[in-house]
Amino acid sequence: MPKKTLGQPRATTRPAQRAPVRRPPSLSPRANGTTADGPARASTTDPAESALTDCLALSLDQGFTLLVQTHSAAVYGFLLRVTGSPAEAEDLGQETFLRAYTALRDYPPQRRRELKPRAWLMAIAANIWRNHVRTAVRRPVLTGTDETRELVLSRPDERPGPEERAALADDRARLTRALRNLPELYRVPVVLRHIIGLSYQEVAEVQGCPPGTVKAQVSRGVKALRAALEAAQDDRVVQEDAEEVAR
Repeated sequence: MPKKTLGQPRATTRPAQRAPVRRPPSLSPRANGTTADGPARASTTDPAESALTDCLALSLDQGFTLLVQTHSAAVYGFLLRVTGSPAEAEDLGQETFLRAYTALRDYPPQRRRELKPRAWLMAIAANIWRNHVRTAVRRPVLTGTDETRELVLSRPDERPGPEERAALADDRARLTRALRNLPELYRVPVVLRHIIGLSYQEVAEVQGCPPGTVKAQVSRGVKALRAALEAAQDDRVVQEDAEEVAR
């Protein structure tokens, strides 16, 4: 029989320590861009947009000049697609920037700094176009200072050159007709998302609805647009075949 040793500590088994549970990054308040005091400024802000809003906050006139130079082509492109008319797009684009300047004059510097310029301008342009459609205004009345009007009217023409326009004229005409036949509910989000290149979140801000709603609108709009373009292509093939037979 083995002897017992006095004073020998009794062997004990320690329970295994649990590894600390890490909170998923998406659950971290700071990871979601918030702090204890509320929303924080996004760290992924486009540096160019930040420079633009900082300039707007410091000097309205200089900031507005930069705003026109940066976003006039996108505003014109959006309006051209929804109206189908270069003349109307030009007119409505001028009114968009004149209305933007009028609004900015009443904004305090901090509010100008917090703007999301592209989505903000697109919202103004979309509202102006909708009002234009409802009231059948052919040419909006320009208001504002002479300096502001001259700046808007003298924006650089960044549209394609004559040769490129000629090469794309047929496809563009079919796309324009198909877009004009889309209901407004789908036309605006499709153009903003797939032609202007806004994110779903930005389109949602323009439309004033949740991103999920925008995704559904864009999906249905693209489906309807694709069907219209395929039908137009079929009609074109039939017409060409008929002309070939008639020769």
